[in-house]
Order: sequence, then C-alpha cells, then structure tokens
Amino acid sequence: MRIGELAATAGVTTRAVRHYHHLGLLPEPERLSNGYRHYTLRHAVVLARIRRLTELGMGLTEVRDVLADDAGKDLVEVLTELDEDLARQEAEIRERRQRLRALLEAGELPAEGPFSPELTGLLAGLPGSDSPTAAKDREILALLDTGAAPEERERLLSALRRALDGPDALARAQEAYALLDALADAAPDDPRVEQAARTLAGLLPAELMSATDLGPDNAFLHALYADFAPAQAEVIRRVLRILAGERP
Repeated sequence: MRIGELAATAGVTTRAVRHYHHLGLLPEPERLSNGYRHYTLRHAVVLARIRRLTELGMGLTEVRDVLADDAGKDLVEVLTELDEDLARQEAEIRERRQRLRALLEAGELPAEGPFSPELTGLLAGLPGSDSPTAAKDREILALLDTGAAPEERERLLSALRRALDGPDALARAQEAYALLDALADAAPDDPRVEQAARTLAGLLPAELMSATDLGPDNAFLHALYADFAPAQAEVIRRVLRILAGERP
C-alpha cells in the first residue's frame, strides 16, 4: 500500500501518518526501488490502533507507552489513569456550571464580576455606595479573589468577614471610605491622614497581616500605592504599620 491508501484504510490523513512516523509511533516501512514507501497490513493494524487510542482521549506520549514492545505502561494502567482524569474534568465542569447557575440566578452582576462564591457572599452584605474609594476597594478584592492562592484567599476573606460582623462595622466602613475620599487631593502630611488611618485600622483585624503576605517588598502593595492619591497611599501605609504592631 502507498501512504494515501494506508491513511484511507485507517481513516486518517497522510499528514497524521507522517507525524506518527516522526514521533516513532508508526514504524517506517521499507521503500521500493522507486523510493516510495511500501506499507503492509501490519502498518494498517498499528495505525488503526493509534486512532482508537487517541479517540479515547489518550495523548500521543501515552499511546507510545501502550505500543512499546519492551517497557512502559500497559493498556489497563493507561486507561485507568485516563478514566480518573476524565472524572476530575467532569467534577470541575459540574462545579463551573454550578457557579454559572448561581451567577445567572443572582440577576444583575457587578461591573467587576464575576467573583468567587465566597467573595460574592461577602460583597452581598455590603450596602451600595457611590464612594470612589468603595469602588476601588471592590476592584482590589476582585483582583485578590483572582490572583491569590485558594488558601490565602480563604484566610483573607475569613478575616474580612469577621471584621464586618460587628453591629457598627458597615457604618465605620462608610466613614473610612468618606475619609479616604476626602483625601483625594490632599498632601501626605495632611493631619486627616492619621485620623483616617486609625479609623480604618480599627475596622480591620490585626490577623489581616497574617492572612496574606503584606511585607514591604510586596509587588501588589507597590502597585496599590501608585494607584491611590499620595495622601490615600500614606493612609494605607500607616494602617499596615498599625496592624503589624498589633499582630500577636
């Protein structure tokens, strides 16, 4: 058989045949005197098996293990691993669909969304606000929600949930937002900076420092300071120093 006939027999393309040759999955056949490859029934059998294995979802590296004559994984082992991997994918898909249903059932989504279910629940308890600082606060939480490791995100959100559980926590949060908004055009040495820092530090738990890495070399903090006005950035610096001093 010529390469086109072989490919048609197994229902693949000639390009796939050449690729399998290149990867060592399909042995190269002998060449006739005119230079053309001469394929046998054995080549067709191996090629058909490669197709069946790839249609099950196997990668070509796994197919090579199965086809190896000497060492490597046997077919049962590879199929077991493939089944376990598909089961994980199914679980991930179910979880994603549950999140999508929850978002769709929630109605109108925030501009910064979608969020994780944990952050969605946290923000649901906050009152609406036209404060620029409040809007920025939500953006920062959305960034942490996406970029932080799952364990770090859970520690951070747990700390914030506890901070907002107090009876006057929301009123104090609004007060802190108003103080920061008022400093948008102020100098870093404005006397209101200290008041805003102590108000905000009183709202946030000291355990916030251990919930996430907020060291002086933290790249996220440097970006955060650059995004705020100078006086507002100074408030955040002082808040972190206060919290660090109160950390057990």
